[in-house]
Amino acid sequence: MSDPRICVVGAGSLSTRRIYPYIGAAGGELVGVCDLDPEKAGRNARRFGGRAYGEMAAMLETERPDGVMICIGPEAHAELAKAALRRGIPVYTEKPPAADAAAALEVARVAKQTGVLCTTAFKKRYALAYGRARQFIEAHPPGELLSISVVYASGAYSNEAPRSDLLLDFGIHGIDLMSYLGGDVRKVFALTNDLHAYAVSLEFAGGAVGTFNLNDGRSFQVPTEEVEISIRGGNFMTVHNSSCWRITLAGQPGEWREPPTFTSAGDSGNDTGHLAEIADFLKAIAEGRSTRSNIQESYKSMVLWEAIRTSARTGEVVSVRYEPL
Repeated sequence: MSDPRICVVGAGSLSTRRIYPYIGAAGGELVGVCDLDPEKAGRNARRFGGRAYGEMAAMLETERPDGVMICIGPEAHAELAKAALRRGIPVYTEKPPAADAAAALEVARVAKQTGVLCTTAFKKRYALAYGRARQFIEAHPPGELLSISVVYASGAYSNEAPRSDLLLDFGIHGIDLMSYLGGDVRKVFALTNDLHAYAVSLEFAGGAVGTFNLNDGRSFQVPTEEVEISIRGGNFMTVHNSSCWRITLAGQPGEWREPPTFTSAGDSGNDTGHLAEIADFLKAIAEGRSTRSNIQESYKSMVLWEAIRTSARTGEVVSVRYEPL
């Protein structure tokens, strides 16, 4: 197969920095750029390739791409994803996959019905450190995992809309990481400080427990991301800013990794996962397979996000329930 031909919906500042530059590096050919603002569409087409469009349907009909990447606000992710899937075109959406769990479930069901790939840009699943963490957990027998702790902090959010909501825009990465490492969740209890900080307790279906601490009182320039994983028998792993890790096996030092440069602020597409997730999407298209951040998994993370939000607002323990596809 030749390089996958890719169209992109959205030409905002984030996708221009984090998506467009990686398409070619990941082995794809950009053939179409769509944005409601013709100047933005034209700018990115000039910079990165392809033709500019003002409407997705026209772009997909003309270009007949191998895949489409939807990089706009979460309110429109679900509807555009379903439209592309029904055309038989594999879809990559920015996170979150939809504005709520019900909409994500609809997309997952369309993906299942059509047999077409839909993946979500949950970059933590592709970060080198968390790939290693998943291997570390899976190297031990089921049921041996005791606990997972995630501390995740950012600069200030206004919490006035989905794009400016701390829990949905930023915290969703930590929530998805919990799902990726710990699996399905059974119960959630959450407290919030006026939506600017969350303290969350989790009970996983496999018996392990977890804590998730999120706040927006820190900085976007100086990342704060700490993960602790404990497994019976003196086995534990610490991950610092998604790039450094330490592993202890049976109570003895086992592995240490510290990159020679500071990568966690976005200098490495493989340490942060930005490049790796796009490369996997393109390979999945070529190989006719799924991805580790497919919409079925993303739906579960949206259910967990909704449970955390509900518990924080009601002050009650919430039982997590995943609807069948």
